[in-house]
Amino acid sequence: MGVSALTLFFSGPGQTYSVSTFIDSYIEEFGWSRSIVSGMYSTGTLTAGLLMGFIGSLFDRKGHRLMTTVIALLFGLACLGMSMVSSVPLLFAGFFAVRLLGQGSMGLSSNTLPPQWFVRNKGRALSMVSLGGAISSALLPPLNMWLIQEFGWRTGWRIWAALLWMVMAPIAYLLIRNKPEDVGLWPDNMKLNLHDFGSLTDTADNGDWTVKEALRTRSFWLLLFCMMIPAAIITGMVFHQVSIMDQVGLTPKVAALVLSTMAIVRLPVALVAGQVADRVPVRYLLAASLGMLLLSMIVLLYADSVMMAMIYGLLVGIMMAFQVIISGVIWPDYYGRRNLSSIRGVTMMAGIIGSALGPLPYGFAYDIFGSYSQVLIVSMIFPLIGIAAAILAKPPVKMVLEET
Repeated sequence: MGVSALTLFFSGPGQTYSVSTFIDSYIEEFGWSRSIVSGMYSTGTLTAGLLMGFIGSLFDRKGHRLMTTVIALLFGLACLGMSMVSSVPLLFAGFFAVRLLGQGSMGLSSNTLPPQWFVRNKGRALSMVSLGGAISSALLPPLNMWLIQEFGWRTGWRIWAALLWMVMAPIAYLLIRNKPEDVGLWPDNMKLNLHDFGSLTDTADNGDWTVKEALRTRSFWLLLFCMMIPAAIITGMVFHQVSIMDQVGLTPKVAALVLSTMAIVRLPVALVAGQVADRVPVRYLLAASLGMLLLSMIVLLYADSVMMAMIYGLLVGIMMAFQVIISGVIWPDYYGRRNLSSIRGVTMMAGIIGSALGPLPYGFAYDIFGSYSQVLIVSMIFPLIGIAAAILAKPPVKMVLEET
């Protein structure tokens, strides 16, 4: 759990909340337009997302210890490359690398290693791991701004490269073990006896599914749709948040305060979400989180004061905390542990594509209507459909033919 939390923390240099702090430096130094930089970021993110299914299969074949170590080393190299950007093609290559290795691969490792070690208690385990991401999202933006102001943006990237090489990679190699069975243990530290073995296999994993088998189930596609909705909508709202709030007279400082609220509220809520996920059928929890997303969109639509903006940030922060736990719990619950990384690679690919495309309709709507109200209202349809899809996504039953 500790290493997974650290892995999620060190995914930060490849996450939007961290990369965004470097954007103005590129614009000021090279004179590139904001649309060019944003376009390279979206294209790099989208391209990286297409490879996540392949990365997930590597995790299943090679194991988390080797893959996390190698990815941390390569991620450090990508951060070093970002410090040497001098042209638009190099900017695209850098964005592609940090999104693939940071947001994608490091995130995949932290989300799929804990379910190998915890079955009955994976909700609580993942809630502890998610604290690494919450701390990262709260700490990295101000830390990056300080590094850029004191030492320059190139040095900021090089410091992250050094930390990945000297801290993350060695810890991953020395401490990660791929699964408890490799060291003579059972998930949740169960005692090795027939009663516990029967309980584990009959109730915890719902069988082990391959990617092809999972793709043939209706629940897989319903859940995938439910996961893409918040990825696209939240990215769209957050990406344009300063502009959205500026339309109703709220300053960029208020928008920044709302972002901080989202990050801070995730810390305590994540601990509660893990406890709830171990007790409540996760598809109902998914439906409830989509309902909260819908409520946050309504609040944002009518946000014309600091209080309303803070309520919006509070709702989004709570919803994001539950989404992290839900996505970590529901896939092993439905499709087992053996091929979890391959399955999660496919689902993360869909999520990354959703986050890459999410800001586009908001930007187009503003250019056409001069307002975000229309796109917010239309977007509300998707959480409503998602609530129904989540309720219909019952755990699949794997048919096993026994030899006679």
